[in-house]
Amino acid sequence: MGTDRDLHELLRSLRVWDPEVTALPPFDPSAAPTTPLTLFTTWFAEAVAAGQTEPHTMSLATADAEGLPDVRIVMLHGADADGWSFATHATSRKGVQLAGRPYAALGFYWPVLGRQVRVRGPVTAAPTEEARADLHARSTGALAAALTGHQSEVLGSVQELSQASEAAWDRAQREPEATAPSWTLYRLQPEEVEFFQGDERRRHVRLVYRRGEDADGSGKDGGEGSGKDGWGRHLLWP
Repeated sequence: MGTDRDLHELLRSLRVWDPEVTALPPFDPSAAPTTPLTLFTTWFAEAVAAGQTEPHTMSLATADAEGLPDVRIVMLHGADADGWSFATHATSRKGVQLAGRPYAALGFYWPVLGRQVRVRGPVTAAPTEEARADLHARSTGALAAALTGHQSEVLGSVQELSQASEAAWDRAQREPEATAPSWTLYRLQPEEVEFFQGDERRRHVRLVYRRGEDADGSGKDGGEGSGKDGWGRHLLWP
């Protein structure tokens, strides 16, 4: 069994952005597009092309009724003018938290390129028919998982899960259009999106987009991308 010293030594042995497996591309923030979605789409495609494992996974942070934070890894289902989307049961822990505090943050990390993207803003539930269409566009396994249900509830035994999962898989294969009533598609409408490009000398480039701001952060109209529906862009110290 490992000790605290073993863990400390293991941590000290690790290296960030090993050049053998990591490429740190240049990022010129002055050439960045006026909207964060455009840059996100470009960076996402580059992460895929670079061989990043599961680039569509992201951290989802929410808060409970007492304001205590919670975080977990979920999958990105899409990103467009309606927002960054993900799905879960409305009865799950995160679903309950979003019902009480409909605001969240997302975090993407693509270490193969030394990049992060952070997104935060209010969250709304998509119409039921859109949630169903999203679920049925995914794999049989995804449908079976949704049909299994009981997410975040206390589980009596591994055998109980096995039985419920087998029944759900059988139904998903027999009824590919089966519905899971509590399955919900959520959309986060970003108010702030930050792009982080790592630098081997720790001169990281951080570019943040803030909705409805001018370049100086005043929030006044006047300039490309400004105004209520536009985006202000700012550099941040690393």
